Formats: sequence, structure tokens, C-alpha cells
Amino acid sequence: MRSIDVYIKDETEYLEYVSDILNNSEFQKLENYVHHNSNRLQHSLNVSFYSYKISKLFNLDSKKVARASLLHDFFLIDNLSVSKIDRFKTLFLHPRKAHFNSSKYYFLSDMEQNIILSHMFPIGLDFPRYKESLLVDLVDDYIAIYEAIYAKRNEISAALTYLFIFIVNFSFRRWGIW
Repeated sequence: MRSIDVYIKDETEYLEYVSDILNNSEFQKLENYVHHNSNRLQHSLNVSFYSYKISKLFNLDSKKVARASLLHDFFLIDNLSVSKIDRFKTLFLHPRKAHFNSSKYYFLSDMEQNIILSHMFPIGLDFPRYKESLLVDLVDDYIAIYEAIYAKRNEISAALTYLFIFIVNFSFRRWGIW
């Protein structure tokens, strides 16, 4: 499974903002949950890092953006092991679960709370009240679409590869080459 996989080792300011979250053992469990063509930890890191970089370009509160966007999907429900109805409910309710989990471990400002709660706008229940919230919502949408397309592209690529191998194998056998 692969997706964007950002490289953050040389990003000292970003790491100062989020290292306590990345080192949290509960948060690290997100690596065990599939999310599009990645895992939820990598997806959250992708959203956080790109939101952080864009927030710096627009002189927004990059620290709050980095932290809240990293926590935006901090919920420990395996969507692959629940019913389709529960998966559908999670689509609407997971910002609340992420907010609840985040609040257990970290003090969240009003802006950070809104970033987490409104990241599914307009599907979710909360409205983005800050530019930073809207930014994270848009970056999350972009990353999710990218991951979904990447997954489909890999499925199609694999299917075409198998088809090619089958045709070559069939042709070689038919012509007595194989």
C-alpha cells in the first residue's frame, strides 16, 4: 500500500509542532487502519504536512493547522470490519470521534477544534469558521481523492499487466514458443 508519503525529516519547525502527537502511542495505532490506498496515520500526516506548507504561504496559523490537521482522523474504528451502514455513519460522525480522542490527549484551541470538527464540510455536521479550517478541509479532500485515484490506477495497472501476461503466455503456447 502506498500513497503520497511525505518526507518530513528535514522539516524541523513542522516536527517541533507535531512531534508530541507523532510519538503518542494511541495516535500511532492509526497506522493499523486502512484509509483509501494508505493507512490513516500516513493519510493524516499527508494532510497535515501539505496543510502546514500551504498555511505558511498564506500567513495563516501554521502551528494550529499542522497539529489539528494531523489529528483530524484520530479515531480508532476499522472501516473494513464494520457494516456498510456503520461505514456510512462514520463518514458523518468521525470528526466528532477524532475531536473526542484528540481532546483526551491535548488542549485544543477553538480554531483547532473547528479544524477537526469541520474537516468533512459540507458532508459533516460542522461549518468551517476559520480560513485554516477551510484550508484543511480542501487539502483533506484533495489528498483523499488522490489516494482513491492512485488505488484505482494501481488496480487497473495490475489488471492490465495480468492481461498482458495472459495474452503473451497464450500466444507463445499457441505458436509453440513456450
